[in-house]
Amino acid sequence: MASSTIISRKMIKLLSPTPPSLRCHKLSFMDHINFHLHSPYAFFYPKIPQNYSSKISQILENSLSKVLSFYYPLAGKINNNYTYVDCNDTGAEYLNVRIDCPMSQIINDPYNDAVGVVFPQDLPWSSSLNRSLLVVQLSHFDCGGIAISACTSHTIFDGHSLSKFINDWASTARNMDFKPSPQFNASTFFPLPSETNLSSTLPTRHPSKRHVSRMYNFSSSNLTRLKDMVTKESHVKNPTRIEVASALVHKCGVTMSMEKSGMFKPTLMTHAMNLRPPIPLNTMGNAVCIILTTTVTEDEVKLPNFVAKLQKDKQQLRDKLKDMKKDMMPLYTLELGKNAMNIIEKDTHDVYVCSGMTNTGLHKIDFGWGEPVRVTLATSNKNNFIFMDEQSGDGLNVLITSTKDYMLKFQSNKELLEFASPVVESTK
Repeated sequence: MASSTIISRKMIKLLSPTPPSLRCHKLSFMDHINFHLHSPYAFFYPKIPQNYSSKISQILENSLSKVLSFYYPLAGKINNNYTYVDCNDTGAEYLNVRIDCPMSQIINDPYNDAVGVVFPQDLPWSSSLNRSLLVVQLSHFDCGGIAISACTSHTIFDGHSLSKFINDWASTARNMDFKPSPQFNASTFFPLPSETNLSSTLPTRHPSKRHVSRMYNFSSSNLTRLKDMVTKESHVKNPTRIEVASALVHKCGVTMSMEKSGMFKPTLMTHAMNLRPPIPLNTMGNAVCIILTTTVTEDEVKLPNFVAKLQKDKQQLRDKLKDMKKDMMPLYTLELGKNAMNIIEKDTHDVYVCSGMTNTGLHKIDFGWGEPVRVTLATSNKNNFIFMDEQSGDGLNVLITSTKDYMLKFQSNKELLEFASPVVESTK
């Protein structure tokens, strides 16, 4: 296992101080009911041009200082009851770290867990209440490659907001005259009730160390094969790549569960749906609703049937939200979350959590020295499937997290391997 040594640790201050009028950033109801954790993303760059190698940290620090002036809540502190951010310009935490191995040892490891070395050891998925809302780590490998990790508070950022911030930071690093245009106005769409009931907040998730993760790739051609198979055997029309890929991964999970228990257990799969639009695209914060898809028979797990069911659930949610007042959306989202939690607590269903970070540009983040060869996250919760764009082409990468014994079964699942392959990158 690779070890890391902290070279330096500092707080990156804002290039321009936050005006007094923006000192108090009100959190929205969506922010308030979200999981209060740090979401950890990492970007790996194996080949750094010689003219950049000695000044990478300075470029990152300077550009981060400027972009924070536009994303000022990230440099503040959340109050104890999660109702606002004190935008006090404390800054973002920034670590310079030396990793005692070549990058290839990390990204060619069969399990994704090895990437944990590029995150602060105590941080991934930890509480964001008493820690900087943004923590960045620049990791230097023996081979000369680097990794940049960013852990952002999920209380003030969903996946869309995170991708906007990272893209704007990279654009600023390439051109310091670039001016981001985020809007921290989510509370105008999803205001907190006058009397916030803290007991209504969804419980915080704490991943178990027993869980492991591995990344698989669905090539564009294999996704086309999956789509063709689904549409030929059903009345499903125009399935998306995530719909067919998540249906397959879900089916593989059910197969393994049945092999272990000898019987079928109903399932619940959650998908996150971005509410932008109707919310403006540059609105920062949390603007996501969850889709709940359940199966109670083996027949419903079959790919065409599951995709059809998923599409129906998505359309029903869209129809429900279409005529709903925006200030009612958080209450409805909270109700869906509570329904899911009730099912989880009763242990009547196997639960699968699916989220997508596709079409975000994260797979092409260029700070000035080229695009990453790998974008990934730290290992999270059991039966968690996170979909991302692959580094080239129109395929998908999926980060699958489960228990170690289930992951061993995933690795030998013939149906999965017919359409997906483990991701291993060469850094030579």
